[in-house]
Amino acid sequence: MLTCMVLFIVQGHGTPAPFDAPRRFVAIGPYKIVRNPMYIGGLTLLVGLALFEHSKSILFFCPVWFLLAHAFVVFYEEPSLAEKFGGTYQGYCKAVPRWIPTW
Repeated sequence: MLTCMVLFIVQGHGTPAPFDAPRRFVAIGPYKIVRNPMYIGGLTLLVGLALFEHSKSILFFCPVWFLLAHAFVVFYEEPSLAEKFGGTYQGYCKAVPRWIPTW
């Protein structure tokens, strides 16, 4: 997640925060193998916390969190990025998977 944040600041000239989103398209580093590495990292941390704490409630929350993140990505984030970056982003979506990394 730290790598993604640094890339947004250095390469994208912005931050991960919606009110200061990157002004340049970022498709390097983890973004070369999957479109949403920060969400995947967040889910991984949440699952790890559930396992570390032996918490069934946190573990049961993980799919709910993922569905909410998926809905946010599909219905808000992707249309917003397509509008902002046009064909560059659309080509990126065709080449790089949303959730399952490819090497």
